[in-house]
Amino acid sequence: MKKHLLMLAIASTCFVAGQASAMTQDEYKVAKEKIEADYKVAKAQCDTLKDNAKDVCEKEAKGHENVAKAELEQQYKPSPAHARNVAEEKVKANYEVAKEKCDDLKSDAKSACEKQAKADEAKGKAEIKAMKM
Repeated sequence: MKKHLLMLAIASTCFVAGQASAMTQDEYKVAKEKIEADYKVAKAQCDTLKDNAKDVCEKEAKGHENVAKAELEQQYKPSPAHARNVAEEKVKANYEVAKEKCDDLKSDAKSACEKQAKADEAKGKAEIKAMKM
């Protein structure tokens, strides 16, 4: 009986905590504007770089923005689809950055780097597919 009451108390706490974290539309809008502003600042910092370092920086900034927006959607309207989208955006961002970093390498090293980036992407996609959402 005590275990049942304890489980009920924990479930109630989780439910209340979940409800407390729901965002209002105004909070969502402000958070989205902050993400967009952060991206503009990060992109501007990339302008100080040259060549592939600039390209890598831009991919990182864009990836961070896309992941942050996906996480915001999940926070605003939690759902299995939004959770899956967060995971997909993370895999995509990691792949894009890794692929861009490979451009600094030559011949065999570049080829190996690209294969590793592709393998990491495939592993991430497989993990997402394995998720029960």
